[in-house]
Amino acid sequence: MTPERGAVRPDLVVELEVLGPWSLATSKSFWEGFAPASLPSRGSSDELRTVFVAEGDWQRVEAVVAQEGDSARIALSGSGDLRSAAAQVGRFLSLDIDARGWPDVGRRDPVIADAQKQLPGLRPCGFHSPYEAAAWAVLSQRIQMTQAASLRRSLIENHGDDGAFPAPGVLRTLDVDLPGRKSEYLHAVAEAALDGVLDGAHLRSLAPADAMHLVRQIKGLGPFAAELVVIRGANAPDVMPTSERRLNDEIVQRYGAGASPDEISEQWIPFRSWASVHLRALRAIRMSETSMSMSNSR
Repeated sequence: MTPERGAVRPDLVVELEVLGPWSLATSKSFWEGFAPASLPSRGSSDELRTVFVAEGDWQRVEAVVAQEGDSARIALSGSGDLRSAAAQVGRFLSLDIDARGWPDVGRRDPVIADAQKQLPGLRPCGFHSPYEAAAWAVLSQRIQMTQAASLRRSLIENHGDDGAFPAPGVLRTLDVDLPGRKSEYLHAVAEAALDGVLDGAHLRSLAPADAMHLVRQIKGLGPFAAELVVIRGANAPDVMPTSERRLNDEIVQRYGAGASPDEISEQWIPFRSWASVHLRALRAIRMSETSMSMSNSR
């Protein structure tokens, strides 16, 4: 559940200067279509509303984000450490990244320039936390995305805190019937979160290879999951994904057969994650439009 407009009086309002291009409208559109899908943000188009459990104290937080020129206005409600929660919002919406050099990537690479033009002001929006990303990695292993999304919704509805994903203290005690060893692996994720292993600020501060190595020590999380946790959980801005087949397919389509993702991505530094997200987003839009066109032609 997300709060209705004007229903909650915020306990804390933080003004965050956003350096570099940013459009809340574009980012919100990306957020609402972001797997694990259904990260709804009800209300007017000029606000993004969400609910999550804050890292550290794992208390439920409601956040409403609005754009005011070059600044983000983050209004938070909850009983925990809201200043830390505000920093978490800045991280999972990529508002804390100095992106004044992001246009330079487009000047070096016309493909990315086209992506920037089509998705003006997009800042990659990740999971609320590496903890939620790790839980999603477990839920989505070896099953269809729609099935995983259904499992996630069930956990939120039955064990979450009024729309927020279950806190790790709750998740580690759950005895639910899930496919394979998912329950066991979710317990391991919860323990790691409580031990601070999945702290977003810490993972972001590490070299990507070191961060992914740390994540892989958690039972049930392999290379693909570790990338997901670091890139989309900690929202690290400069990591080139190596396990995304659809991204590699998009690179071949955009740059030609024989294009090397490693070589191509050199010109994206220090925004390799951002460039990858832009290409994946455009691919998803194109595939959706193709599917809709085929459906309409029947």
